[in-house]
Amino acid sequence: MLSPRLDIRQSQSLVMTPQLQQAIRLLALSNLEIESFIAEELNSNPLLEASHNDDNGTENHSDSTEDLKSDENNPAEYNDPADGLDADYAQEVFHHDSPADNPSSFSESGLDGSLGLNSIQLSGYDGLDRELTDRNQESLADHLEHQARLCLTGEKLAIACHLIDLIDEAGYLTEPLSSIASHLNITEDETLEVLKVIQGFDPTGVGARNLAECLMLQAEEADRLDPAMRKLITNLEWLSRGALPRLKKLCQVDDEDFADMIQELRNYNPKPGLKFGSAPIQSVTPDIYIKRMKDGWAIELNNATLPKLLVNRAYYSELKAQKTDKAEQKSWLDEKLASANWLVRALDQRARTIIKVTEAIVQYQEGFFLKGIEQLKPLTLRQVAETINMHESTVSRVTNNKYFSCEQGIFELKYLFSSGIQSSGSEEGAAAEAVKSHIARFIAQEGAEILSDDKLVELLKAKGFAIARRTVAKYREAIGLGSSVQRRRQKAISASQKA
Repeated sequence: MLSPRLDIRQSQSLVMTPQLQQAIRLLALSNLEIESFIAEELNSNPLLEASHNDDNGTENHSDSTEDLKSDENNPAEYNDPADGLDADYAQEVFHHDSPADNPSSFSESGLDGSLGLNSIQLSGYDGLDRELTDRNQESLADHLEHQARLCLTGEKLAIACHLIDLIDEAGYLTEPLSSIASHLNITEDETLEVLKVIQGFDPTGVGARNLAECLMLQAEEADRLDPAMRKLITNLEWLSRGALPRLKKLCQVDDEDFADMIQELRNYNPKPGLKFGSAPIQSVTPDIYIKRMKDGWAIELNNATLPKLLVNRAYYSELKAQKTDKAEQKSWLDEKLASANWLVRALDQRARTIIKVTEAIVQYQEGFFLKGIEQLKPLTLRQVAETINMHESTVSRVTNNKYFSCEQGIFELKYLFSSGIQSSGSEEGAAAEAVKSHIARFIAQEGAEILSDDKLVELLKAKGFAIARRTVAKYREAIGLGSSVQRRRQKAISASQKA
């Protein structure tokens, strides 16, 4: 017989508060994404304010702003919701001063830490605040349309604008004339007439329908489109196959003229449109700076896009002291204070967690930072997580969409994680990127004797890498290097033009 009853049970479960979920999400954001997040919080929370520097380069704290500390009169005393994260506040004190605040403090002495690393929160020291940027250029379409308006009007200008819209970034017309003519309800001859006008625009070769036409337009502009050059361009596939004697015979020229024709051809641009911008190139701003010092490594977060938040407790006290009987207003104010306290500590914890993970990566991949890609070791998220006693997912979030700047250049943090390849010289093996670097160097240094993939296997084995031929071929293709046959043909073409 069924009957209602009450039972008491004890169980354990993992409960993630919204604030804890937010703290975890902050780890995966880049500095630029954090900047946008902070801007929203500053607009929505009157108790938050961003610090700024005065003329002397030191932080200017208003009298109404105090550091985070416990407040006996604060009913909304902060209870850290992110204590479940891996960073340990008790383990180390996080510094808020940086070389940006006091350049003399960023010396090559006094570096400490069990890993021989100096962890600093903020950034700004001269010489490393670099970005991968490119200027915003005029687009190819705008450049061509401007020329079209100078020499065409009415219906022909409309046809030209339509054709220009169909020209890709490389400068080639992507649609057949028959389809264009049908769409515009005009004849192919009318379409071709306007296309010929466009093909006379700058850059030379634009508006071509294939590579041969592009090169012929450039040869014609250089007054070099004689019958021999026309035959050479018409039979480019023979050139790519290395059938030089057959091609020379077809062109009916001697060795000297043939070499001169090939040299002329090499001076042409097969993609003339690429000199113009099509879309702004996104800049890559490093989130972390890594610099070699006398006694170790200096690691800093880029504070140029990461302002420091402060909690205005004086303003909170002023609002709290105002006489009001509305409990909702007091509750809202306490909620904003707790939210501000949490955000400041969460961002502080995020910074220290990123530094801690980066320290472990730098320690493990020190060879890369000292000598380059060839010294890159295989590394997994699990290895880093076990080293610093964090969860693997935390390391994954920290390395997600984060870029660092060092002497080798600007790289994504995940670039330092690579699969391992068996190496006879090391129990740890070698990273795939290191092997690719060796392959590229071997091919770059090859002389008259072209290295086959089998030969590359032997050379890599001599370096201590046990790698199969098919893997060598895969890595060679991945870095954009042709096979030994293709490279031999290229050598033959280069040698013929020098003869």
